[in-house]
This record gives sequence, C-alpha cells and structure tokens, in this order.
Amino acid sequence: MLYRLRAAGFRGCLVGGGVRDLLLGREPKDFDVATDAHPEEVYRLFRNCRLIGRRFRLAHVQYGSEIIEVATFRAQTPADDEDGAGGGGGVVTDAEGRILSDNVYGTIEDDAWRRDFTVNALYYDVADFSVLDYVGGMDDLKAGVIRLIGDPEQRYREDPVRMLRAIRFAAKLGMRLHADTEAPIHTLGHLLRDIPPARLFDEVLKLFMAGSGVQTFELLRLHGLFRHLFPATDRCLSRELNGFPRTLLVRALASTDERVAADKSVTPAFLYAALLWEPVRSRYRLLHDGAASPLEAMQRAADECIERQLGHTALPRRYALPMREIWQLQPRFEDLNPRRAARLAAHPRFRAAYDFLLLRAESGEPVSDLAGWWTRWIDGPEATVAAPADGDTDADTDADAPEAAAETAGHGPRRRRRRRTGRRSSPAPEA
Repeated sequence: MLYRLRAAGFRGCLVGGGVRDLLLGREPKDFDVATDAHPEEVYRLFRNCRLIGRRFRLAHVQYGSEIIEVATFRAQTPADDEDGAGGGGGVVTDAEGRILSDNVYGTIEDDAWRRDFTVNALYYDVADFSVLDYVGGMDDLKAGVIRLIGDPEQRYREDPVRMLRAIRFAAKLGMRLHADTEAPIHTLGHLLRDIPPARLFDEVLKLFMAGSGVQTFELLRLHGLFRHLFPATDRCLSRELNGFPRTLLVRALASTDERVAADKSVTPAFLYAALLWEPVRSRYRLLHDGAASPLEAMQRAADECIERQLGHTALPRRYALPMREIWQLQPRFEDLNPRRAARLAAHPRFRAAYDFLLLRAESGEPVSDLAGWWTRWIDGPEATVAAPADGDTDADTDADAPEAAAETAGHGPRRRRRRRTGRRSSPAPEA
C-alpha cells in the first residue's frame, strides 16, 4: 500500500500504535497509514477501499480479513477557522469544545501535533526507512510515560474519550500517566455523559477485553471514570463488604485476561454479566423478599438494570440476550431435583451460567455448597452425592441422581425408544 501511494506521487507512512508496538517489541494488533492523499484520492487508487466517517473522513482499505485505516494528514487550524488549508469544511466544535467535524488537511508535521498522545505520533517512512518524531514520542516511550500532545484540558474537551484511551494505554503498556495528562481527568470525567452510548460500548470492550482488564479497572476507579460508565455498579462497590462485589469483578476480569493471553475466545456477554451482577443481585433480593417468585424476580431485576445501563453504554441484543440468560439461570441452580437438573443442563447457556455460579462461589457469595453439588453432578454418577442440607430438593433426589447424571454426562447405555404397539388385524389367509 505504502509503495503504491508513493508510486502515485503521494507520501504515505505507518503511524500510531503499530509503530509504537514494534518499537516496544510487541506484536502490533493492526496498522494505520497517514498520507497527504485526500480520502477521495485514496478511494480512486484502491478498488478495495471504502470511505467512512463524518467527523473524521477516513479510508478503509481491505486485504482479506484485515482492514488498514488510511487518514489524511490533518492541519493545525483554529477551531473557528472555516476556511482551513485543504478545505473540507473546517473544524466545528460544540459549546463544550468537543470536535464535531474535522476535515482540514495539512502537512505531516501538522498531523503529528493533532494526534492524541506522543507515543502514538511516531511515523515510519518507507522512503528512507526512518522513524519520524515531531513531538518527543521516542523520549516518552523510553521513559514509560503517557503524555497528551497540547493542552490536556482542551484536548479532553475536544474528545472526552481520550481520558479512557489514556487509561487503556497506561494499563496495556505498563506505563504511567504524565502529571499534566492525569490532573484534569478527575474534574472532566462528567464529559463522558455526552458521548453516544454506542461509542462507549466499543470503548468498554477495548478497555476490558484487551488482556489488561484488571489493571484497567483499578485505574478507572482510581481516576473516577468507572462511575461514569457503570454508575449502578460503582454505587454497589462503594458499599462492598469483605471484598465483595469487587472480588467478583476482579476475578472475572482476571479470567478474561488469562483467556486473552492464551488466545482463547472471550465474550462481552459474560463480561457484562459480571460488571452488572451486583446491581442485579441487589434488586433481585428486594423483589424476591417482596414475595415475587425467584424467576420473576430475576427477570424484573434484569430488565430494570439493563434499562438503566443503556443510558450510559449501549448493549447490543446479541450480547444482552445471553447475558440475561446467564442471570436467569442462577435461581434455577437452586432446584436440585436431578430430573430438572438434566433439563437445565440441556440449556444452550448452561455452561456459561455454571461458570458464573462458580465465579459467585469463589467471590464469597453463599453458594459454595450449591456450586459443589453441581460440580459433582456434572462429573458423573460416581461423584454425585446428596444435596446440601439446606437445599430445597424433592424426596427422590438421592435415588435418581446417579441415573440423571449418567444420562447428562454421557455415561452408560442409551435408552431405546419404545415403539407404540397396538392390535392389528391378522392378515387374511391366502386363497
């Protein structure tokens, strides 16, 4: 791509996290390109290209399953300048200083000063295979410092999501925030309320599903940003008892980090189930104490908590539905009748719900005996024992447990389906 841009008379450089990670000896997640070609010129040059964005006009060039983001060099132009170099409509901001539109084009030096953090403003130029640094990014990279380019308060007001990005990079790279970069975060966190919930959902996935979720969570709480993403959970954390519910969140995030490190799949549904569990659990107890049935109480608690959360971060249906099912299966684990247990084990979300039950037990909730019974039941008939003394079971629990466990775990012969029989008239005698 870079060589094709150069052959067409344009300048193109690798920029951003890809260059930063290569310099740190890390494997880059993706690569971004900065160029002096305008988006329409990139579109004409690459047939596998599409243009996206209104606030920032970008080109996405697709190679198989990989997408390379191509951005035109942006200019250092005052926000009130409507005739910026290169045209494109100028920089438009709202009353809070947040950038609404920014399609003003300039030089590579201008572009460097328009980027967010110094360590992300390093360019690799294929013309002479050099790394270009206009803002001191190499020094900050060596010192392990995350530093905003320009006036921190102004940059945060232009795009409040930069506060989340600062936390994410500090946690991911094991660096510290520069004092000037850190100071305004504590007073400007409320600006995140003006960010569309769909964009914040994407940021939450980047924060907690990149392999450094535990450190990210601790930094978000330290700098007062977590409460703007999950206010109901944050209120519950403020009245935690004996490490719960914080322990559950940390254990869930640690498990996610381990799976990412092992290159295993992770799902936002399970992560969100853990992030919102304590508000759901608190509401469930109140509803259940008010004489609602366990299943009804859990359904209402889930509905109410999800509805409140949607005002802060979006939650697509493809994740909300399995998350809700993980919660709604929790009361059903209390029914230890093996025949109903076998039906529960056939549920598509059984394994995720069972893992969540184990997480609750490990985090200090009084469900250890319950989790132990289900673990033994899953292991097979030889491991199944009587239900916990305080369990609400039917009289035939112990007698039927080995048989039901064998059927579910795959032990023992399969039962043959009986044929329905009925009287049939004898065949007529042959003539």
